[in-house]
Amino acid sequence: MVSRKFTLHRSWARQATIGFLGATTPTVWSTFVAAFDQRLRRLGWIDGSNIAIDYRWAEGRQDRYDDFAQDFAGREVDIILTSGTPAVLAAKKATKRIPIVFASAGDPVRTNLIDRLDRPGGNVTGMSNGHLDLAERRLHELRKVVPDLQRLAIIGNLGNRVIPHEVERIKRRARQLKLETVVSDVRGSAQIVPAIKAVRGKVDALYVCTDPLLTTHSVAINTAAASARLPTMHAFREYVETGGLMSYGPDFRAMFENAASLVDKILRGTQPANIPVRLQQQCELVINQHTANALGIRIPKRVRARATVIR
Repeated sequence: MVSRKFTLHRSWARQATIGFLGATTPTVWSTFVAAFDQRLRRLGWIDGSNIAIDYRWAEGRQDRYDDFAQDFAGREVDIILTSGTPAVLAAKKATKRIPIVFASAGDPVRTNLIDRLDRPGGNVTGMSNGHLDLAERRLHELRKVVPDLQRLAIIGNLGNRVIPHEVERIKRRARQLKLETVVSDVRGSAQIVPAIKAVRGKVDALYVCTDPLLTTHSVAINTAAASARLPTMHAFREYVETGGLMSYGPDFRAMFENAASLVDKILRGTQPANIPVRLQQQCELVINQHTANALGIRIPKRVRARATVIR
């Protein structure tokens, strides 16, 4: 094991082990894993050579985070890599010694992952996706595509510590715009489709609060939304690639690449407490033209002109 003074860079005597706590599934996170692995390779870290990456997949089930994190801590892996507030909190609960790097978290200070962005303190650092700050912008973009929006359904896992803050931001902005909102709290996969079916014919669009549970079941969400003829807004492009109408948010592949750079710094001796948490500032607007066509939605020219990707 790397000493807690992180001296691996001096000896290169053996493999370092990275415990990769995947919050969803290998399929859902395949592009993220590829981006993470490729950046590590460019930095000189080869899985199976001078590092070993131990993957565990929670499949969107928060009850698995604690077990995986405790297993990593018990085996004293050298670094834990994960993403999403609940998974990071589980890792932080499991160990105060092993460095923890998160590829993405919505509001790491408010949710007590770190002390400060510039000086995280403790054993945790990573990338902030600015998720809460983008919530109102997503609503703004959705209204451009659905100009007659009057009633909005919001679906999210309120058991995730960051999601209630996002919901409140959307509700507050919706009140200012004189929009009605209906919130569905889903904390298990069996609740997702019934929640969407329940708002069919009662709302004009669906805002999906991103978290590992809903990301794992994005296909089911988009299928149910299409059946209910509901345009959807999401936080990142992977939802749109599985049939969602549109997304606005950071490129999560870039965030996993940046997380690999943080892992590299720690393996070469930098204390995680001294690595500032970075905000992924560049966002992308992604639109699924096929879904728009199926819903009879015309994408305005000004929106098309600004879109990063139109599928």
